Amino acid sequence: MAAADPGAGTPRPWPPELDIAPIHEARGAVRVPGSKSISNRALLLAALAAGTTDVEHLLDADDTQVMLAALATLGVRIERSGATCRVAGCGGRFPVRSAELFLGNAGTAMRPLAAQLAFADGRYRLDGVPRMRERPIGDLVDALNAVGARVGYLGTPGYPPLQIEPASAFRTDVVRVRGDVSSQFVSGLLMAAPLAAPAGGVTVAIEGNLISQPYVALTVALMRQFGADVQERAPSQYIVARGGYRSPGRFPIEGDASSASYFVALGAIAGGPVRIDGVGRDSIQGDIGFLDLATRMGARIVAGPDWIEASCPDGGSGLARLRAVDVDCTRIPDAAMTAAVMALFADGRTTLRGIGSWRVKETDRIAAMAAELRKLGAGVEHGDDWLSVEPPFRLQPATIETYDDHRIAMCFALCAAGGATMRIRDPRCVAKTYPGFFDALDRLTRSPR
Repeated sequence: MAAADPGAGTPRPWPPELDIAPIHEARGAVRVPGSKSISNRALLLAALAAGTTDVEHLLDADDTQVMLAALATLGVRIERSGATCRVAGCGGRFPVRSAELFLGNAGTAMRPLAAQLAFADGRYRLDGVPRMRERPIGDLVDALNAVGARVGYLGTPGYPPLQIEPASAFRTDVVRVRGDVSSQFVSGLLMAAPLAAPAGGVTVAIEGNLISQPYVALTVALMRQFGADVQERAPSQYIVARGGYRSPGRFPIEGDASSASYFVALGAIAGGPVRIDGVGRDSIQGDIGFLDLATRMGARIVAGPDWIEASCPDGGSGLARLRAVDVDCTRIPDAAMTAAVMALFADGRTTLRGIGSWRVKETDRIAAMAAELRKLGAGVEHGDDWLSVEPPFRLQPATIETYDDHRIAMCFALCAAGGATMRIRDPRCVAKTYPGFFDALDRLTRSPR
């Protein structure tokens, strides 16, 4: 790989295909970019708050650029200086009451903005790329309309694009939403609640099993940091007081735990030690739970408050042989994809369960991972919410389809540690959350001169 400017948001002339040469050893340090999930939530909360917020260490990638552009269209004043955004909050009332917003394929923008704008007393049209029009949003729309919103579909019912007509507040003190399709539906409702709730507050009741619960916990933690009063009455019920948001003044974004998982895996399968700075054991992100899974698979993990170090089981160089596991990944859905790649280096069949949410992400990730893993010679079986991987005797070189999915590209680049060249199609797709990923991988795996 040719090294390029590692600036997080720097446009670059990506080739249609990028070859990742066999990786013989990986060691060194990397600082991961800011968390996507925290960045977009913090931007929206800062925009809604009373006062000005300096959002620091903000992720500079496609998904955050989509959110920044949407907020600017809605009349929010934003000044950018390096990795810090100064957001002048609008005190809960967007200045622009009629707008068309293009939200790309950013679920962390589409779902929360749909919920917020549903009670912003304006007319808004929300759309995205073709894949976004295939990602379900019907359960969120049903929940919003049931409490007084006027949200309609401009295409296929249950999917974007959406047309939002004026409404200003919840008309009941209980809102119910399914939790078994996307936790973003719950997060969107929760973030809208302090501004749209009746005077006595509102109960957000989750029906069915809540998938990706740590992302909802993350939402609640951020809301509280911006002054909201949110109480968890039970795992499926939250009480939100009316009252709006207040700026905390400055809000630092921690490094992305999902992005860190790739380098944890790299250290575990290609020697290490690989040190990841910017996120550690004190993270509020659910995907930090990947460290426990990697440890179960045999990786040597040491972590501090905001750093992680990973190396292969014997602590030496060369390829590692990990342990196969059968594990529920409900709490770490994004990082679980990295475990599917680690399974190629394990001593038997690895089964990942509780991953049904993969099917409604940037692509159908269960089908995509199965197809690409088979190209490498792996034995793969899968169902609605599980995937099993049997490693081959030797990994085969392969051309990897990425399905415009950043995590597919980053996961399969690691497979070069199996001694085979990986050709990654459409490498630019990593710009969704980690534009500098391939440069970081190159620096950690470059042979000493």
